[in-house]
Order: sequence, then structure tokens, then C-alpha cells
Amino acid sequence: MRGLIALLALTALPAFPSSAAAQDFDAAARRGIARVYNLEFAPAEAEFRAMTAMRPGDPAGYFFLAMVRWWMIMIDIDNEQYDREFTRALDGVVAMCDSLLEKNPDDVNALFFKGGALGFEGRLRFHRNDYLGAADAARRALPLLRTAMELDPGNHDLLLGAGIYSYYADVIPSEYPFVKPLMLFVPAGDRQKGIRDLRAAADSGRYASVEAKYFLLQIYYTYEKDYVRALALAGELHERFPDNVVFHRYLGRIDVATNAWDQARTVFTGIIARVQEGKRGYTPAVEREARYYTGMAWMLAGKQDEALGEFYRCDELSRALDAGEASGYMSMANLRIGEIYDLQGKRALALEQYRKVKDMANYQESHAAADRYTAAPYTR
Repeated sequence: MRGLIALLALTALPAFPSSAAAQDFDAAARRGIARVYNLEFAPAEAEFRAMTAMRPGDPAGYFFLAMVRWWMIMIDIDNEQYDREFTRALDGVVAMCDSLLEKNPDDVNALFFKGGALGFEGRLRFHRNDYLGAADAARRALPLLRTAMELDPGNHDLLLGAGIYSYYADVIPSEYPFVKPLMLFVPAGDRQKGIRDLRAAADSGRYASVEAKYFLLQIYYTYEKDYVRALALAGELHERFPDNVVFHRYLGRIDVATNAWDQARTVFTGIIARVQEGKRGYTPAVEREARYYTGMAWMLAGKQDEALGEFYRCDELSRALDAGEASGYMSMANLRIGEIYDLQGKRALALEQYRKVKDMANYQESHAAADRYTAAPYTR
């Protein structure tokens, strides 16, 4: 579902026209954006506040200040602590842009940032399961994107929004049929055109290059299953922004998807170390994922005791994190523990694990596996 919300970020990090930005204003934007992606929030805020002081009537600085709150949400997506601040900041950007557009309906700068604010409103609404509100935000943002592209057709940053829309408007209806009714009022997409536009934004965008690469990474990993391109992008983004936990996790996930388990263990062990150091964004939920995949890597390497330690830690974290129904991590970790006990000849302990799995959520046919190994012990 991660890629589904991307439809709603129609302009993501929209650019303001370079001809309208003074050199110091532009430099502050670039520095601040880089700080945001590396999760250096206080220095990023300082850069963006400097922008608002230089040009208090320009929505750019205010929009980027909102993006600081967005990444605070992104690194701990289930935590709603910053939702209200983020929404208020976006509302302020929209109000400022509306005022500018009343004076000049062709104000490209205002169109960019109003579209971006609405796009991010939609992304947050989708994360919070407000699908109708998310779709409405997308509906309001789309005409702004189109008008901006007509007024400034040579702006490669605009291709970010165009590419996101073209790709996901094509992919989402087939991948997620329940969304189809919400998309009846928007134009059809074009999967290949979306990728081409995103590549152009990634290669030539002035401010949106990183965001375009991030969306391409998600697309290649989640939908296209092009792990070679996904790994190249994840490696580039992690090298450039080494403290960004989102990019770091993608490295390990791609290794898992390609069965590069030794490399996956190295990546996820590094992530666990950062959790223990208390690095920003390296939360218990991040540790849980890392523990599960590290356990899988040890299990496949025949290191059963090491694997058990990781799976038990994954289970412990899940019991603290899961609200209500057990997560997939809890179900699968307990299944793996049972499998290891079977491999060790500890049949009674294995059977107890399979009984636990049957009381948890059925994830990736975990119940069928538990039934199968209850009838006959698991063998590698």
C-alpha cells in the first residue's frame, strides 16, 4: 500500500521559478532541503525561517517548513503527534497562495505551492485512512498542476507531479480495485509516461530531483519489481543522506527481495546498531523489522540459536507495538520459532508455537503453514 499514497502527492516538492529567487534565497532552499532528507530538522528549520525572513510574501519558505513536520511524521508513521502542526502549516500555505492567486491567477509560484500543500494533505489523509478526503485533495490539486505546466512547460521539477500522477492513476485501479470508485472523476494515467517523467525530474529537476528518485525507488521496488534499478537508487540516496532511516531500510528490503541474505544481515545489523545508539527515526518499529530479517538471514545460514534470539526479540517488540490484532511480524516470527524448534528436535516447543500462530492474524498463509507443521514436523 505504500505506493498508493503517492498518487496524492501531485507536486511533492514543487519548485519555485529560479528567475524569481535571489541567489541567497535559492541557496537556503537547497541547504534546507538536503537537511530535511538527512533528518537534520533543527538546521533545516533555520534555513527555511531565513527564507521567510528574506521574502515573507513568498510561500516557498513556509511550504518547506511544513515539510520538516512531514518528515517527522514519515519516520514514525503511526505516531500522530505532528499531524495537527503539519495540517495547520499546510493550511497557511494554501491561504497565502490563494491570496496571491486572487491578484494574479497565473502566479506560477503560488500554483506550485498550493498544489504541493494539497498533495501532502492528501498523503496524510490517506495514511490516516480518510480515503475520501485524500481523493478530494488530489482532485483539487490536479488542475493546479496542469495550469502550472501550461505556464512553465520547460520546468523539469513539474514533471515530478506529472509523473507521479500518470504512473499511479494507471497502476492503482488494477492493483487496488476498492479505489476505483474514487478515481472515476480523474483522468486516466499512463504507466510508462509516468516513469519517463519521473526520470526526467530525477535527472534534471532543480529542487525535486531527490523526491523523484525516492518515488522511482518505491515504484521499482513495489510495482515494477526491477530490483537492479531500485538498489541503485537506494544506494545513491543512502550514500547521500546516510542518516535517513527510510532510505536505509530500502537497502535491506531490496537485499531480501533478491535473496542476498548475507548482505541483508549486514544492512539490518547496522540498522539495529543505530536503534541502540538512539539515532533519529530508528524507532522500535524499525528495530522489529530489522530483527525479523536478521533472524531470517541467520536461519537460512543454519545459525539457529542466533536466529531464535532475533525472532524472540521481534516477538517482544511486536507485543509492545501491536494494538489489538497481532501484526504480520508477530505471526511470522512465532512461526519461524516453531520451525527452528522442529529443526532442533524440540517437538513439544514447536507445537506450542504453532498453536500460538493459529491464535494470531493469518499473514502470508501462516495458519496453513502452522497446520501443515502441526501434522508433520518442519524440515528445511
